[in-house]
Amino acid sequence: MFCPLSARFTQQTSPGTDTCYAGLHGVLAGSYLKSDAGQQGHTPTKLSDINCIQANKLLVSFQSLTDKYLPVCWSRRCSSSSWLDGTEEMGGGGHRQQLGSGESGTCAKYTWEEVQKHNHRGDQWLVIERKVYNVSEWTKRHPGGRRVLGHYAGEDATDAFTAFHPDQRFVRKFLKPLLLGELAPSEPSQDHGKNAALMEDFRTLRQNLEAQGLFRTSPLFFILYLGHILLLEGLSLALLWTFGNGWINTIVICLTLAVSQAQAGWLQHDFGHLSVFKSSTWDHLLHKFVIGHLKGASANWWNHRHFQHHAKPNVVTKDPDINMLKILVLGNVLPVEYGIKKLKHMPYNYQHQYFFLVGPPLLIPLYFNMHIFQTMVMQRDWVDFAWYLSYYTRFLTCYVPYYGVIGSLVLLIVVRFLESHWFVWVTQMNHIPMDIDYEKHDDWLTMQLKATCNIEHSSFNDWFSGHLNFQIEHHLFPTMPRHSYSRAAPQVRELCEKYGIKYQVKGLWESWCDIVRSLKKSGDMWLDAYLHK
Repeated sequence: MFCPLSARFTQQTSPGTDTCYAGLHGVLAGSYLKSDAGQQGHTPTKLSDINCIQANKLLVSFQSLTDKYLPVCWSRRCSSSSWLDGTEEMGGGGHRQQLGSGESGTCAKYTWEEVQKHNHRGDQWLVIERKVYNVSEWTKRHPGGRRVLGHYAGEDATDAFTAFHPDQRFVRKFLKPLLLGELAPSEPSQDHGKNAALMEDFRTLRQNLEAQGLFRTSPLFFILYLGHILLLEGLSLALLWTFGNGWINTIVICLTLAVSQAQAGWLQHDFGHLSVFKSSTWDHLLHKFVIGHLKGASANWWNHRHFQHHAKPNVVTKDPDINMLKILVLGNVLPVEYGIKKLKHMPYNYQHQYFFLVGPPLLIPLYFNMHIFQTMVMQRDWVDFAWYLSYYTRFLTCYVPYYGVIGSLVLLIVVRFLESHWFVWVTQMNHIPMDIDYEKHDDWLTMQLKATCNIEHSSFNDWFSGHLNFQIEHHLFPTMPRHSYSRAAPQVRELCEKYGIKYQVKGLWESWCDIVRSLKKSGDMWLDAYLHK
């Protein structure tokens, strides 16, 4: 039986929405027929068995649903009806986000030119393994922070996605509802003319390293590492209880605590990168314990800052570690830019000298402490704030009976002062002397090798730097446990040599001198541009 109402409604649809209407119409009809059969004791086999009055009821229901979901069908997303079975919902009870297609249906096709238009705050697309995702709303909930996704808006993020997520099967269910479509068959998998052969070889290298077991953790290594930190903490208290608060003993206690704090900094770095446990839940928990209770800092503050650095190292406006608050100018580009604009916030031609006064001594005691506290309060991060308070409660409880409140605070400042020197020289030796520039859209391997270098391998260098003397391997594979870096390094170096990419290895003292030389060079470039351009 032909129903004119149904025909009239179908005629009102616009081109491009037929698939969506057909899907809704079929589902509604099937649902209606099923209920009708149960009530009347027969089983209709086609829509024509429904009379026109029944079709009217169906049409009302159909219109209410299409009013709600039609905008989704009009968008250039995959034309399957995955939202009907709930597959667009986030795992673990997440909220509805931009609707996608899941893995089925006829997907919309996009060119790189179209994708690259969506690289602004509030409108951000990115590509992972040729799939196009709209992450505009997801940035607000992304565990790694909003900015790190924005740094890849309009770009291929395949290698970054692989590098940061050890359990990709789990993470992909969060991607599914964000799916818009895929790159058109005529489009290359690489954006901005990147070297396809190099990228393929790098991904093959990663697969080989995984097959060799270099991403598997040695539990004993990290147990012993945490143990030696706790031992140093206990030793400082034992010295105080045994020998009192005399000057010599206090100096020894300061040095012991500084070593403990520096080493705890390297260990929290391991947990923060999810490179220890198979379960990221345990990594997150131990990260909060080490950085919060053992160090008095914030895990979320570290995550949001540090992942940006890894995603775009030494890229101006994207790497927060090269934002020196106008106190220093780094690299070859920013000094000239500042000079041409006649910006003289500091006498930058002397920055290689005043660096010793404002860099190593003050980064942790002043800037980091203030920024951490400000971030936790402004973000209302009360969980991290509780961990933060637990550190200061423990420290003051242990040391106030011997030094008083003022004396204990002075002791803490001295420890932070010593730790800060250690931290600055180790973390900056791999980056400040390297290339610092605006976004060049390099592939993952090239970008990381431009911004990082290694320090010679030795037992002392490994311990002293928390294995960050293998900065290249760490940046390429941040979820690899650090005890595997030395085994991965020769294979990384071989790949770099194949493509003519410079793989730098320096001595420890040479790397520290390079920091000062780099600052002087940048300062001289600023002065020349300031005076003559």
